[in-house]
Amino acid sequence: MNNGITTAALAGFGTGLSLIVAIGAQNAFVLRQGARRHAVLAVVAICAVSDALLITLGVAGVGAFVTAWPAALTAVAIAGGTFLVCYGFLAARRVLRPSADAALSAKGAAAGSARTAVLTCLAMTWLNPHVYLDTVLLVGSLAADRGDLRWAFGIGAALASLIWFGALGYGARLLSGLLARPGAWRVLDALVAATMVTMGGMLLARA
Repeated sequence: MNNGITTAALAGFGTGLSLIVAIGAQNAFVLRQGARRHAVLAVVAICAVSDALLITLGVAGVGAFVTAWPAALTAVAIAGGTFLVCYGFLAARRVLRPSADAALSAKGAAAGSARTAVLTCLAMTWLNPHVYLDTVLLVGSLAADRGDLRWAFGIGAALASLIWFGALGYGARLLSGLLARPGAWRVLDALVAATMVTMGGMLLARA
């Protein structure tokens, strides 16, 4: 049983990390705040706690839905698997055809006050539809596929979020040079593509 919990948690960690490292405004904002050492704790906490709450909603909501209607597991698996495969192919396309801005930069305007930084971070997190798709629907559907181990999967995904944002915020001065290189993101996208296509294929096969 312990091995099963560990495996589910590691799978959740890998899934959460693969989803969260995609280049986006939220990551860029955390990097810039960290590089300037401005309201870092508040920004990291908002991102990590928000993801944990949304993942909890996904695991609880989708899990309860599947429990009430077992046949829904097949539909959830097909939808989640299809999305994962498509997500993986998009990441693979970025590896082969990187965009001109395929890097994060610590340059740009920083929030003028801690209050402004907090409000900006909250808006980027809770007003982004993609966040709900990733955390509530996708992580929730993948967790539901784990049955009784779905909470271990969710904890792993939430932990990935905490570690990523913590590393991005507090390691920004060290990471900014690396993450400013498009080649670094091509490597990350290659790992994301492999992980997403593999997990999506497994979901579709079980469906």
